[in-house]
Amino acid sequence: MIKKKLTVSAGWSMAAIGVLHSAVFLPHPYWAEWLTGGLRSGDAGDASLSVFWALPGGFVVPLILSGLLVARLGRRGERAPVYVGWALGGWAAGCALLVGPSGFLLGFIPAGLLVAEDLLARRRNVTAPAAARG
Repeated sequence: MIKKKLTVSAGWSMAAIGVLHSAVFLPHPYWAEWLTGGLRSGDAGDASLSVFWALPGGFVVPLILSGLLVARLGRRGERAPVYVGWALGGWAAGCALLVGPSGFLLGFIPAGLLVAEDLLARRRNVTAPAAARG
């Protein structure tokens, strides 16, 4: 079993982006409001709602879990489906177009690594002797 280094790197970069995003948005004054039911009661202000969707209610947890899953696939010698890279890149591009230069640009790192891993695998299959391909 040969590790897929680009896939592992993509997974760890996805997890790192999620952790860094959490670290940036974690210190804010809204935790007390959320924990006392401000979101459920409708008393939360616009800023509180925005920060909620940027941190615990947003993409952070799924991004970290997806990153760990992708890294595990790579360590096992498997590749993530190429559509994961294309979808992540498309999402990052769309968000960057809407918000401008921001942390969304970091999404191009794991996206590019996943697409590159797929391109390398396709190239290996094309250049491998027919007997080796099975």
